[in-house]
Amino acid sequence: MIYLLIFGVALATAVLFTPPVRKLAHRWGIEATPGGRRQHSGMIAKLGGVPIMAGYLVSIALIYWLLPPQGGDALRLRGVILGSVVIFVGAFIDDRLDLPPRWQFTFQIVAAVIAISHTVFIERFTNPLPTTDFWQGGFVSLFFSLDAFDPNIVVIRPFLVYIISLFWVLGMINAVNFLDGLDGLAGGVGTIAALMFALHSFQLTGLTPVTLFPLALAGALVGFLGFNFAPASIFLGTTGAWLLGYNLATLSILAPAKLSTALLVMAVPILDVAWLIVTRLRRGQHPFQGDRRHLHFRLLDRGLPVRGIVLGYYVTAIAFGLVAIFVQSRLLKIGLWLLLATAVLILLAWLTTRTNHPLATTSAKD
Repeated sequence: MIYLLIFGVALATAVLFTPPVRKLAHRWGIEATPGGRRQHSGMIAKLGGVPIMAGYLVSIALIYWLLPPQGGDALRLRGVILGSVVIFVGAFIDDRLDLPPRWQFTFQIVAAVIAISHTVFIERFTNPLPTTDFWQGGFVSLFFSLDAFDPNIVVIRPFLVYIISLFWVLGMINAVNFLDGLDGLAGGVGTIAALMFALHSFQLTGLTPVTLFPLALAGALVGFLGFNFAPASIFLGTTGAWLLGYNLATLSILAPAKLSTALLVMAVPILDVAWLIVTRLRRGQHPFQGDRRHLHFRLLDRGLPVRGIVLGYYVTAIAFGLVAIFVQSRLLKIGLWLLLATAVLILLAWLTTRTNHPLATTSAKD
């Protein structure tokens, strides 16, 4: 019952907040203009993160009332909340003023540091290999070691923990920001990831606040998606994309084994980001310069319908999320991820040479 309550309250709050926020965005001129990498019709409000934040926070308040976090969870979840507030404020300012990249990254780094200072960091992970020999001795042992009590757990050396955690949070924020190009795409994939986190966390730990946080996020996203699915009347904007990316990054760290779930559910966006960053750097361009070279834009330019592309992303995310949760074989998971990675990279390489339309660029970030 508590699961439905948390999910439903977040959903209802987001539904109630979205129409007035949409009107306010139009009044303030916080709108997405047609042209550049986006090819929508008319001026679309882009403060979708506000109703999502409202639904998320209301449900979080309910979680604290019904099932207050204890011990280490209380510290970590406080870090997630405080970091969410910082990233939300920075993103809202960016939506209004279009901040230069250095200020965008400043807000992202500050939010990431807040999470890390509240022990939301990656310090160990399940050995993905069928053998432990790889982690023992040689160059690799300078960075990793095996847990003394469980050789299936790989421990990251302390000096590397903060670096990896920082890159994970920044990478996820910008992966979601890159993904936010078609109506309902980032919000829908984010919803699937959050639901998978909640399900996986429940399997491992049962009913805890850590399980309920991603459920609250998913409820807020579903409420918003009713207005964001094609044809959208409001976009995520920077507020929504950063908030979603930050929470997917931090919530994926909080419970065991959810990091692998995030990597599988978000595999296509992560691969797309990696491909584009390498491509842009090779061309001497800013790695975060907005353009239409993203996979979803390339598919759209090949004539595929928006809803078809978005649903294809949904199906892929669901399929690999279920693999992460229910398939026990680590070798099979790695094999499937490598198969997907190979397919996506081949598709990107093929589409690079067969784009029908000019790859419009903009002066703004993705």
